[in-house]
Amino acid sequence: MLFVQAAIEDLPAELDGVADEIHIHFPWGSLLRAVTGAELQLLRGLRRLCAPEALLEVIIGIDEERDAAELARLGIAQLNVAAIDRDLTSVYANAGFEITERGERLPADWPDLQTSWAKRLADNPRRSLIYFIARATPSDEFKFVID
Repeated sequence: MLFVQAAIEDLPAELDGVADEIHIHFPWGSLLRAVTGAELQLLRGLRRLCAPEALLEVIIGIDEERDAAELARLGIAQLNVAAIDRDLTSVYANAGFEITERGERLPADWPDLQTSWAKRLADNPRRSLIYFIARATPSDEFKFVID
């Protein structure tokens, strides 16, 4: 197991293709913008790290009222299961991932997330947890589309 603390934009090439799993829990700022589909190049950077069939798990905790200003600043209009289906499936496919599962859970249903941040966020009953799981598609099954 290897833990890396670095900006997604600055991950070294030595990590290309080494990750069997990538877990992104409670992203914020530029990483939240990236995983919600607004930063295709950053998603492709994540894909670059993945071994064949690698798992990507993204867990986001959102209180739409309390987090409204930050979501607006990041240009994120909606963050729910419908938005994943409508907006993210094709973006992730273009980055080399297939979303295989997605859903939403209330804080009372988060007991398996044993981080201090998850415990802090779970105290807010209006905060929902949106998650999705994707698999890296073999590199010969997708082509990057240049926007």
